[in-house]
Amino acid sequence: MNNEEKITLQTEDGELVDFFVLEETRINGMNYLLVTDEEDEDADGECYILKDTSKVEEAEAVYQFVEDDDELNDLFQIFTQLLDDADVELQK
Repeated sequence: MNNEEKITLQTEDGELVDFFVLEETRINGMNYLLVTDEEDEDADGECYILKDTSKVEEAEAVYQFVEDDDELNDLFQIFTQLLDDADVELQK
């Protein structure tokens, strides 16, 4: 995934965790990222969907994991379509 963007998030415990952006989209004024915890494109990694909850005046983006099942299902379908031509296989 050499072309992929890497983002680093800080947990509530202060631990830094790296994620690699597979795709991003904007829906109803909200930005979403599909990220993985695996840098190696040949390895199986976990995927997560993050929502940018920052305010316009904030200098840095604030991401939260999407946890609502209905929202996750809808976003999963959208990201599956966006990655249809990519060499990425998404599974629930």
